Order: sequence, then structure tokens, then C-alpha cells
Amino acid sequence: MSFFKTKGVVYKPANDVDLSHSSDEFYLQANVKAPRMAGFLVKIFAWFLESWLFGPILVYILKRNNLIHKLVSFAELEEPPVFVPIHSSEDLNEQEVKCVDSGLSPSEQVQQAMDCLPSYSKDILGPSKPNFHRWTIMDYSRAYISGELTPLMVAERFISFILESSSPPLRMAFFINYNAEDILRQATESTHRYERGVPISALDGVPIAIKDEIDCLPYPTTGGTKWLHKVRSCTDDACCVKHLRSCGAIIVGKTNMHELGAGTSGINPHYGVTRNPYDRSKVSGGSSSGSAAVVSAGLCPVALGVDGGGSVRMPAALCGVVGLKPTFGRVPHSGVVPLNWTVGMVGILSATVEDALIVYAALSGQLPSHQHATLSPKINFPLLKSSNNSSKIKLAKYGKWFNDCSDDIKLCCTHALNQLHKLYGWETVEVTMPEIEVMRLAHYLTIGSECTASISSHLEKLDISELGWDARVALCVYGSFNSQDYLNAQRIRNRQMQFHKKIFTMADVIVTPTTGVTAYPIIDDALESGELDYINGAALVRYQIAGNFLGLPAVTVPVGYDKLGLPIGLQFIGRPWSEASLIQIAFAVQALCISEYRKPEVFYDLLKKD
Repeated sequence: MSFFKTKGVVYKPANDVDLSHSSDEFYLQANVKAPRMAGFLVKIFAWFLESWLFGPILVYILKRNNLIHKLVSFAELEEPPVFVPIHSSEDLNEQEVKCVDSGLSPSEQVQQAMDCLPSYSKDILGPSKPNFHRWTIMDYSRAYISGELTPLMVAERFISFILESSSPPLRMAFFINYNAEDILRQATESTHRYERGVPISALDGVPIAIKDEIDCLPYPTTGGTKWLHKVRSCTDDACCVKHLRSCGAIIVGKTNMHELGAGTSGINPHYGVTRNPYDRSKVSGGSSSGSAAVVSAGLCPVALGVDGGGSVRMPAALCGVVGLKPTFGRVPHSGVVPLNWTVGMVGILSATVEDALIVYAALSGQLPSHQHATLSPKINFPLLKSSNNSSKIKLAKYGKWFNDCSDDIKLCCTHALNQLHKLYGWETVEVTMPEIEVMRLAHYLTIGSECTASISSHLEKLDISELGWDARVALCVYGSFNSQDYLNAQRIRNRQMQFHKKIFTMADVIVTPTTGVTAYPIIDDALESGELDYINGAALVRYQIAGNFLGLPAVTVPVGYDKLGLPIGLQFIGRPWSEASLIQIAFAVQALCISEYRKPEVFYDLLKKD
């Protein structure tokens, strides 16, 4: 296709780019050139893409029209590539934190985190009694210690509720796999520990769900597919699952996800559409769709996901829960399907910020020897019980980017920032964050290339009919990326790491809406084929990419609802290794907004007293 070669952009050196509010850098909005397709249309499109005659031409046109050629593939830039977003350890000088000794067990780290929490009282729930709140890890722990309930009683309710939620008329499709016998076995063992007065930790007996991209016995790991578990056996728990088990948590099953993580809607043609608990006719977001939905619906206070392109934070925001994505290399990644080596991280979806801290404590540290173990600096936990929000936080905001969302989201998130300034004195610093759309495309090239490289040996032997139609289209595009595409994407990663490092000299964190749109409708034609909706997809990932492509920690907190009652999240992106500060900030935002939280349309009360 060299005859039709597009001329690439010539980028000036990163050091010469003005990041101030008065910068003349142009904000390029995503201008996706791809219509929504599902049903018969997506099948026809997939057939053409897979054709040796028409496929290369169609892919070339897609890449050209969506500016991949101009902004990434044929771009001219001087920065060398950075292939892995590794960050050096540096003294962050975090305030109001506890430095955790190295070498502690997961359960000991959980106790350290518990010591950082506020004493239990209605005062911590905000200035007024909340209309609704989900049960937390501490609620489960107190119910078990008091003898009001046992883990076995909760497990029996859980199994009953799963059966109800997966049957007509709800068909929520929260789980790909769960094993009632295994759940009851774990619950019985936990109940005996409480009866003897020796629970392992606050997580003992707490139900936790695991995204089906993470190895967890006795289940196969499907990655949302019908075939992956046939060629890749699950022989052991992932490291993060081992940490949770060692704390006594009850692992309740494998949650639904977008096939191969290659989409943002959570519509899976093999295992059903994970529906949004706030409105069953709307998507839950992806790819950690099931993990977000089970927490939102009250079935678990916490679930694990994997965040390769906003796949934890995006569904968390759409389902009205907390989503925490740690720094690249902070938590063990061993035992996770390697679909996105340099952009993916295990993340936490939780009912509250406190729950996110407790599980973060269980997961962090103790990295396997092969996993950049020397890179992770000391671990700090925020002292939430001593927090008076006296620290004057500086929030970096790029106005044109911040406002590139629906009107409801813009108004809601702006109101939240105004309230944070009014109550806590937090300052918003206007900055310019250049080449946001370029970063999105470079990330897309990277995650697509890594996904293809990971499964290419299996695809050669695969019966193509076992793939969903939307996944087939995605893999056709991913497979078209070449070495020049990939190298230029990594050079763009270098530029963006330099930009963000400078931004963090101006402010403590970057603030954005979590998504550009709220949950959108599930259309029936997508149920069996999946769907291609790159316009909504681009809006959902608009604010997510820095966390993955640059390896930065990020957290989303619910701050309100749109006119239809669908949740809206506010996101904070931090310096490398600054999880403690992010959790502290998220806790303050939660205290501001929790009194207005609303109960989902689909909700289960596992701790209800008979």
C-alpha cells in the first residue's frame, strides 16, 4: 500500500512542548470513522476482513481514516522507544501515611491497613445519613464476630442469589463459572475458624469474585472465550488469588468479561451480556464487566479485575463503585492471562474506598522473583482515621479534555470539584496535556500487538467459529500492526511519560471524569454476535489510557448520576507508587458524595437479618 502512504505528523521534541494553561497545543478530539455494527452486518464485515483479497485493503482504510497512519505509524519523532513503563523508586514525601515493613504476610498487611481505618461510626459515612450503602468488609467481619451470621449462611444466600440473578427475567450474566460445592467448603472452614475465635483476618469469610482472566482453582480460565482454557490449562492460583486465600477470603467464582478483553461494553456472545445493576437494559462496561456488576449488585464487597485499557475503572464508573488500578509492578501479575504484558495490571473493584485499601493491602508486595521485584518501593498505607483533609491538594486539570464528555458528566464532575475546593480548599491547576488522542491510538496499537503476540500460536490451530464475531474483527486489525507501528507507539509512550512527569511538578494528581459517556443501551442484535461500537468505545476509554500506557496508578470514585439515574465517576491519576495518596483523596471524595448514593435496580442483601 506504499503508493497510498499517508504523510505522518512531525512532532517537536517533548522538551519543547508547552504544558502551561496558555499553551497553543491543539486538542484533537477522537473522530472515530467506524459505524456501529452487530448481527448480520458484523458477520459480513468480519468475512471481508478475513478475506486475503479484501482484508488488507479494508484494514488499511480503517487505519488511515482513523488517523493511525498519520499520528502514529508514519509519524516523525526524535524520542527513543520505551517498551515497559517502569518507574524508579523515589521519595514521594506522602503525608499522613503508615510505612509498612517489608516481609509481612498478606494477612499481616491487612491488619496494618485495618489500623489505618476510622473507628466505626455513622460519622464516617458523611455529613448526613446515606440513602443507601453497600455492605463492606468490616460489616461482614463484625457480623461474623458477633455471631449474627456465619460465612456458611452468607454463602448459602450467595448461591441462591446467583441462581436468581442468572435466570429469567433478570439474566444478569454476572459469572462465567462458579462452584457451589467449593464455595460451601470454603465457607464451612471459615465458619469453624470463627467458632474457634481464630479468624485469619478481616477478610476471613468475605466473598470475593475473580475476573475470568485470572487463574483460580478449581475453575478453568477462559478469558471470556470458548477455547482458551482448552489450550492453556489452569494449574494453580494466580499470585493475587493466593494472597486473598491466605487471608481467609471465600473465592466465589469467575466473573464474566468481554471476550479476550477486546472491548469496552461487556457484551459477550458466549456467556451472555453482563447487565448494569442500575438499569438492566444498559451495558456494564468492560472488560471487567462481571466484577463491577457483582459489587454494584451487593453480591460481593470486592472483586478483582484486570485493567489493560481502563478495564477496571471504566466498568466501576458505569456501575457506581470504586475502581483502583495500582502502579505497574506494584501487585503480582503472575497467573494472569498474558494478553497485555506492558499495559495490564490486576485491579480492585469495591463497595467503598476502605474496602479497596484492605484488599490492596492483601495484594501489594511480595512480587515473584521474575516480576520486576526490585522496582517496587516501600509500601505506604493512608491514615484514613487521622485524616482531616487539611492538606491542600493540587489537582491538574486540562479543561478541553475534561469537558470532552456528555453534559451530565461535565456538570456532575465540575460540581464535585467545586465542592472539594469549598470544603477542603483543594486547588485546581489548569494545564495542557498534549497529544491525548495520539496516546489513545498508540495504546491501541500496543495492546492489540501484545494480545496478538500472546495468542498467535493458538490462533493457528483454532477453529475460527469458536471466536465471537466482534473478537474476530478486533484480531484482524490487531494482526495488521507491524514493527514500525509498534516502535512508534513506544516512542509516543516515552513522550507521554515525559509530559506527565512535568505535570506532576505542577500538581499532586491529575483529575478527569472517568468516562466520556454513561452506560449506553444494550441492543438485541448484539446478543449473539457481539458488537462493534468504536464511537462509544472511544468515549469510554477517553480518560483511561495514561494509567495503562504509562503505568500510573489511578482510582475512580462515584460522584453522582445522570438524568437517567446512571452512575458517574470522577478519576484521579497519581504519580508512580502514590497509591496511598490516591486512596486518601478518594476517601475524601467518597465522604463528600456518599450521602447521595442510590440503590441499584438489581441489589442483593447478603447480611440481611432474618
